[in-house]
Amino acid sequence: MVAPLALAVLCVQGCSAQPAEEKPASKSSASAAPYLGNRDYVLPDSPFTRDDTVVTATCGMGARFAAVTVRAWDPETWQPRAERTFPIPSDAAFTNYAGVKAVNSPLVDLCGMNPDNPSPYKVATLEYMAPRVRALFDLAFTRMAVVLRDRGNNKDSHVGYVVSGADLDDVVRLSGAAGADEQNAVMSPDGRGVWFTYTAKGGGQRIGSRSTEGSHDLSDEGPAAGHGLPLTVVGKPPRAVQADTVHLAPGGRRLTAKAPKVFGNVFDTWNSSGALTSRSARRATLLSGCVGVVGWTGDDRALCRTSTGTFRIMDTRTGRASGAPISVIDPHDGRVAEGMLVSPDGKRFLVAVHEPNARRSDDTYSYRKPDFRVVPTTGGEATTDVVNDLLDTYTVFLSWS
Repeated sequence: MVAPLALAVLCVQGCSAQPAEEKPASKSSASAAPYLGNRDYVLPDSPFTRDDTVVTATCGMGARFAAVTVRAWDPETWQPRAERTFPIPSDAAFTNYAGVKAVNSPLVDLCGMNPDNPSPYKVATLEYMAPRVRALFDLAFTRMAVVLRDRGNNKDSHVGYVVSGADLDDVVRLSGAAGADEQNAVMSPDGRGVWFTYTAKGGGQRIGSRSTEGSHDLSDEGPAAGHGLPLTVVGKPPRAVQADTVHLAPGGRRLTAKAPKVFGNVFDTWNSSGALTSRSARRATLLSGCVGVVGWTGDDRALCRTSTGTFRIMDTRTGRASGAPISVIDPHDGRVAEGMLVSPDGKRFLVAVHEPNARRSDDTYSYRKPDFRVVPTTGGEATTDVVNDLLDTYTVFLSWS
């Protein structure tokens, strides 16, 4: 994101005996390094699915209402083309606070992170947060996955989803079994399933899914590494990767990913759902000095924020830097620059500049003017500011198509 290493398949281990209260349908493994891109999905035409569009998400709260607003932007003028609102049900886990079950969900990253309630995940930089929040939505941004706390039992949590434009508390609940512990809810690419981690009857965590159609029965998808890592669902048929900073390469057969105690940043795809672990991650490529992958600039190149604070394009075959460092701010500036998205042609990327640890403040929902910039990945072009009053420091940039 050391010396050349052969890229290889993450061979996710077979499932242990599954004692869940519902009988899940098992999934079989297939060949190595399959295509996991999303090009086989036919998406409805809308401002959110057209080329040359940036999509953002912002969480807003009032005295009696909470919602996520998703906007489609023109990346040249930075004027919004369209917006959609996803109401947050009153029992949805969008913040963790004393007296309720602490839940891992990207929605908490987006809505509920502040000095008193840190991110439910260990790393909360924008390189980590942006792909997590993106996974809440289907490809067309029509549905958003949620984790729901059981109102009658503080220890239970279930998954569901909301549709854009729905009324407040008009949520589709996909499960409600007593004793359920379902977290990390995300949408499948086509919006026809919610995927999540859950605790099986024997106490171990698994990856599961529930269809948004029909009976919503639990389908077991593979082993999970607890609830501490988020999910990203890609491909057709869909498969889940449990790891951070998951970005699929343009060719659809490699991905970036990060997990504790796992060597490497880049791996071949694999044909079953599972967690990135030291056992499943074999023959990976380590991107030297990379502290956060921003995205792919080509099928063999990825953009990283480095330990020195600059950005580098990395050769994902060798793990070495390619080209000169890209400096966004002066080393003595005192602020931090974090990457968010790479343009589809790999020539530009979006950056947020802010004071260290100051993106979230005690005054969580007051307006604070952001410093967003579009930076060229190669010489010859100037950095441009991203300016619009609808953008603030709590805006998360989700996709650039």
